[in-house]
Amino acid sequence: MSGAALSLTFQVLDEEVRRGFDQLGRAMTNTTPLMRAIGVGIVGSTHMRFVSQKSPDGQAWQTLNQDYAETKRNSRILTESGRLRDSINARATSDEVRVGTNVIYGGIHQLGGTIKPKNGEALVFRMGDRVIFAKSVTLPARPYLGISSQDETMVAETVFGFLERYARR
Repeated sequence: MSGAALSLTFQVLDEEVRRGFDQLGRAMTNTTPLMRAIGVGIVGSTHMRFVSQKSPDGQAWQTLNQDYAETKRNSRILTESGRLRDSINARATSDEVRVGTNVIYGGIHQLGGTIKPKNGEALVFRMGDRVIFAKSVTLPARPYLGISSQDETMVAETVFGFLERYARR
């Protein structure tokens, strides 16, 4: 994924969840279905961030430049066509799930940064009926990828749910 990605491994989760995952690893020959289920949950919560317009830690995204906001078709931040939101996907293996986007501008929206012209002296773009020439444009970070406290709970519940099903076998 060249845009932005988040990798979730059980090394970063709490001890009880890690023990549950280790038990599952012994009970299941392939933990990819578990990782896939976790990925589906995180993709869903990431989609909801585009609705709430908040980062995984609950902070509101910085508001749009007023001139830009007036020219948008959609009033939501990070949502003009919905391409970025709709591109969020998960890739699971037996020990990892990666959630991210391959949209090239995904990274700058996640991390923030300054865009400078590759060729020429200025960036050229339209805002309303005006043509803008700028030496650079700085975008604030508006994190949409990440693990919220609700995501942590979902991961734990998913691991323990799988563990219960496999313990009965």
